[in-house]
Amino acid sequence: METNIEFTLNGELVSITTDPLRRLLDVIREDFGLVGTKEGCGEGECGACSVIKDGRIITTCMVPIGAVGGSSIMTIDGLKETAQGKCIIEAFADGGAVQCGFCIPGMVIAAEDMLTRNPHPSEQEIRAGISGNICRCTGYDLIVESIKLASERGNGLW
Repeated sequence: METNIEFTLNGELVSITTDPLRRLLDVIREDFGLVGTKEGCGEGECGACSVIKDGRIITTCMVPIGAVGGSSIMTIDGLKETAQGKCIIEAFADGGAVQCGFCIPGMVIAAEDMLTRNPHPSEQEIRAGISGNICRCTGYDLIVESIKLASERGNGLW
């Protein structure tokens, strides 16, 4: 049975009529064409599909679209247009944190979530903040350093 679901997606009020049990990930990618959010494991373990829902990071592969009615969702596609998103993305590029790039959307979302809560995290706090994200290429040191760089450059953004 299809249901009409309204929510805010990257700052824009949207509405979709669909099966409320469809994964949020599939709706974001297939119905709204926002392919920056990736599917990695499909089990909520890798963080590639992370978005920010009502100010908290979630894995979209584990959330049915019916659970987001009335919520505000920020994807990497929306975040990259903000000053905060640009700061984080530039720091990742300048810090050499990107290799294949598959994990980066989720890492950037995790960095935004973390910096919103703590604009000046320690290395230990950064590692804890990205612990829900898996990178198979670069390891984590350059990602941690890039988040530190974003924190320094973005003084006052968060």
